Amino acid sequence: MVRKKFRLRKIKRLFSIMLFLVMLLGTGLLSPTFAYTTAEKSIVQSLPDAQNLVDQGRKHYEAERFAQAAASWQQAISAFAQGDELTLAMTLGNLSLAYQQLGQWNAAEEAISQSLNLLKATKPNPQVLAQILDIKGRLLLAQSKPEDALNIWQQAASIYQKIDDTNAIIRNQINSAQALQTLGYYRQAQKTLEESIQILQQQPNSPLKVTGLRSLGNVIQVTGDLATSRQILQQSLEVASSLQDKQAVAEILLSLGNTARAEQDIPTAIKFYQQAANAATSPSTSIQAQVNQLRLLLETEQIPALTALSSQIQAQLSNLPASRTAIFARINFAQTLTQFKKKYTTDTLSWLDIAQLLSVAIEQAKNLEDKRTQSYAVGVLGGVYEQTQQWNDAQQLTQQALLMAQAIDAKDIAYRWQWQLGRLLKARGDIKGAFVGDVGAAIAAYTEAVNYLQALRYDLARVNSQVRFSFREEVEPVYRELVQLLLQPQGNSQINPENIEKASETIELLQIAELENFFRNTCLNTRTITKKTNQTAAVIYPFILPDRVEVIVNLPQNRWLHYSTTIDEQEVQTTLKQLQEDLRKPHTLRQVQSLSQKVYNWLIQPGEVALVENKIPSLVFVLDSWLRNIPMAALYDGKQYLIEKYAVALSPGQNLIEPKPLQKDLKIIAAGLSESRSGFSALPNVKQELETIRSELPSSILLNQEFTSKSLQDLINSLPFPVVHLATHGQFSSKAEETFILAWDDRIYVKQLNNLFRTVEQNKPEAIELLVLSACQTAAGDARAALGIAGVAFQAGARSTIASLWNLDDESTALLMGKFYQELANKKITKAEALRRAQLALLQNPQYKRPLYWAPYVLLGNWL
Repeated sequence: MVRKKFRLRKIKRLFSIMLFLVMLLGTGLLSPTFAYTTAEKSIVQSLPDAQNLVDQGRKHYEAERFAQAAASWQQAISAFAQGDELTLAMTLGNLSLAYQQLGQWNAAEEAISQSLNLLKATKPNPQVLAQILDIKGRLLLAQSKPEDALNIWQQAASIYQKIDDTNAIIRNQINSAQALQTLGYYRQAQKTLEESIQILQQQPNSPLKVTGLRSLGNVIQVTGDLATSRQILQQSLEVASSLQDKQAVAEILLSLGNTARAEQDIPTAIKFYQQAANAATSPSTSIQAQVNQLRLLLETEQIPALTALSSQIQAQLSNLPASRTAIFARINFAQTLTQFKKKYTTDTLSWLDIAQLLSVAIEQAKNLEDKRTQSYAVGVLGGVYEQTQQWNDAQQLTQQALLMAQAIDAKDIAYRWQWQLGRLLKARGDIKGAFVGDVGAAIAAYTEAVNYLQALRYDLARVNSQVRFSFREEVEPVYRELVQLLLQPQGNSQINPENIEKASETIELLQIAELENFFRNTCLNTRTITKKTNQTAAVIYPFILPDRVEVIVNLPQNRWLHYSTTIDEQEVQTTLKQLQEDLRKPHTLRQVQSLSQKVYNWLIQPGEVALVENKIPSLVFVLDSWLRNIPMAALYDGKQYLIEKYAVALSPGQNLIEPKPLQKDLKIIAAGLSESRSGFSALPNVKQELETIRSELPSSILLNQEFTSKSLQDLINSLPFPVVHLATHGQFSSKAEETFILAWDDRIYVKQLNNLFRTVEQNKPEAIELLVLSACQTAAGDARAALGIAGVAFQAGARSTIASLWNLDDESTALLMGKFYQELANKKITKAEALRRAQLALLQNPQYKRPLYWAPYVLLGNWL
């Protein structure tokens, strides 16, 4: 090991780090189109040398040698004859593109400004002007100015429409859709993309149609509509195949592999990657496909195939010309080998081999003056040193990579190096460190990583596909490890109250991040509210860590309580899974009480005295992981269930939910299915449930054939109904595409609810006060299935949601709901208390005293 460490240090000395003050360019847009003109001749011909330099710059750019492209175009600009303003303007536009790829924003802005000024000074060619405006739009979006970018692209669009440039219109629409997504206007973005599809469908087969469809499929894949992405990419593949364009076919197969991987269809993804590698005429595309395939072979533990493919990639890499794509392929290859080395003991692969791969990547990135790629390669090499526990070298490399990323404002990779730095400092025992105040070096690094992730909320869709996030592996752990550090005791000292509050805030940020990952967009940004001091309820944050369960309690007047239970994470998971299964069975009362008492002792018992002393009437839980699938009302102290002592509610966080009492006269839309439909069984008790509701409060009923998505939407839009009650099959899952409720005509998926309830927004008077889903269930075996409940609630715009964790077609449901609405009509009690009284009514009924009957119903959101 000593010898290997020495050789690794020798490799590290092979390169030096150079920094430039530049910023990030996101690459979620279509590949840029160079400015050009279809005119036969310019008014004044440019010098032959200048034209050669322009062509040379194009070749460099297409080969991803952006610094060389910029140099060629700079020389060309100096060589142009006076009076050749049009060609000069086009070259300046292309120069701006090269500077954007290099992250040299000031230079990019200066070049595009000079280009536009030249065009304004003469009678501009409309086509060239529109293209230059497109390039400026890219620059503005990369500088986090989506509104300005959208305005510029709209100007370009009007020009393209006047000159009837269909392909340019499509390109422009796709770029505009990206800006709309960044601004949070997802329906408008989707509509824009659909318009592009309609135009493309009318075109004859051509290379441009292939490119347009593939680019559109890639953009839609990023937004999370994977089925549509695959459909469009398949059409693009058919067109490319008809044109016998092998390279285009390979690139589409690569995109299809990426979509299949996002769908978790690993066998299909591997098949697409294999086909792409075989079809590609470009070595870079072939290597990309093989590296992606290699990662999936590791995930599925196909070791013989992985070993064979690894040797094949290794042989091909040495002959690959240097480019950004080739360098990222080398880095990704090294990362997969690192994961393999961590997981399996092997003598055929050494850490030195991986370090050498990365040292070549660093040198190539340095020669290309590609600071972004260089930062990524250096940081990944720092990760290799982390694995060999060479802490000093690992920290130096990580800090170098971080400085490079910060210099170009590349938040999507800077967060990784802050996270890596935090891990290194933690491993070295520098938790408290020498940073300002109480916050230690490791905590400070983790905090900055979280800050970067928060800043990236609006840009994740534009992140370079070569370094795109895996939420479970590369985002969620940052939040979890920060909470673990904040709540880690130091010797005999008490946890700092500021750290406790910061940990609760980090837990809430993770809740928001999970929901946004659920929707694959920042759907929650417009609903975030200012946190207010809670007056009566205690907010409880249980958090599962590898070696313990941490609990934070926020008492009235913003007082904090903290306690933990040392227990292995696997034991926690096993207990919760078994409890979830037993709760749904009719004859497991003793097992349920035993397991739920165990969970009670983790979450409630250590803080019970404080809750009693403060006379707390309601408990609001911000739940984590498997805990979301357990009804907190069923926790048992040995004598009583929690619901017998407290009203209980769930919340994704105090920053997302603003508690407000019910302010309207109760009018209800009640819809349901009692008959079997679309392969789902009949729910004969639903009819009684709806009739019970009608007997308690003014209601409009939609039953069976009457309950279609359109009839429900029409009824919602006709009059303000503060309560919508849906008694129908449905499923909550951690995946949006598997979360739905069933209407007579079709499933209504969670992402469609925003359209279905399009007149309701939380900040408007006609918002839905309460959404009740009484016959749904969480997906079996899904630790995060209850995340779908929050997803449904937010998409519907409901201030409060009551949902069932398991489907119970029984007359007990009608009894519970009747009692709930009867209590809710009494405006002096909260929704949480109304649900509690309804649950107690069943609990006190000998026929329904088991948790099976009264426990599945949970209240999420505004509990007042």
